[in-house]
Amino acid sequence: MDDRIAQHLDRAAGIASAHAAVPGKDRQDAVARAGSAHHAETLGLTVSKVHEPTGLFDRRYEPSLSVVLRGRKRSIVGDDDQVWGRERFIITPVDLPVVAGVVDAAGDDGFVAVVWRLDPVVVGEVIASMSVPVSASGVAAAPLPRLGSWTEPLADAFARLLALLDAPEDIPVLFPLVSREIVLRLLHTEQAPRITAALDGTGPSVVAGATALLTGRMAESWSMERLARELRVSESTLFARFKEATGMTPAQYLKRTRLGEARRRMVVHGDTAARAAAAVGFRSASHFSRDYREAAGGGRGGGESAARAGNGGVVAQGGAGRTGGAGRGGGATPARWVVDEPRRSATTRVQEG
Repeated sequence: MDDRIAQHLDRAAGIASAHAAVPGKDRQDAVARAGSAHHAETLGLTVSKVHEPTGLFDRRYEPSLSVVLRGRKRSIVGDDDQVWGRERFIITPVDLPVVAGVVDAAGDDGFVAVVWRLDPVVVGEVIASMSVPVSASGVAAAPLPRLGSWTEPLADAFARLLALLDAPEDIPVLFPLVSREIVLRLLHTEQAPRITAALDGTGPSVVAGATALLTGRMAESWSMERLARELRVSESTLFARFKEATGMTPAQYLKRTRLGEARRRMVVHGDTAARAAAAVGFRSASHFSRDYREAAGGGRGGGESAARAGNGGVVAQGGAGRTGGAGRGGGATPARWVVDEPRRSATTRVQEG
């Protein structure tokens, strides 16, 4: 890693660690923590710190930039399974189910991570203002890497965003500026196609529409044809944009969403496996149990420890990550599934989105 990038990220790590300090009993500390949480919310930040590895657990991320500043974590998005640290970052351009867990807590310093909520309105405004347009359509010549690489200007801007936690009086003036700068710097990285694929012009795209449908109506029977028809877009366009923005096919997205929600129902509401499976769209409890076991067996962590880990260690939150139960995603194809590949039919005549 470039020395200047490392310096910026070291600065960011120190600030984040201070504002995600392990809660103590002192009343003054409690007041300070409450203040940090309020300022983090204003900045759209979730700052977390843990001191030991966790199991894998399901989380749903809103559009966000995820950064590990100390330690290493494992993230599974669709078929992409990565262990990463501060040398990389992850962009989540739309609401996305992710399986993740801490694998290296960085010794006494503790694992420190930050998630910054991306405002689609700000992203659209920045794209519209750029002198060199960034295309929001089409597919990259090669598959996009799931992990992004830091540039010095991006690391600098990100560190200055974190620094506003130490200078809350400057937030009203500087936050609108630095947030736009971070978006601009992100659009100058190789992750730009992933960000723009989630937008149509300056507004939400068919990708956001698809994730909303699959999440809000996950128990229904979906096909690629039906999903494209609901969104008034061709199957090929929907498939390409969805894959580019999320790193998953619609089928993988729905599978991860169903498993995460079923797990949440069992943990939070005490549902039986059969009841949870039926509620999210599995044809039978046996299908759900098979996928559930395969998801657990395919991971290097997870299990009940993930349920206990949950969001442990999070002190200052801005809402970008939402726990959706604990650690089992993936597995074999459940019932009522979205078709993985779009049908290519010469008779398909729908509006391109």
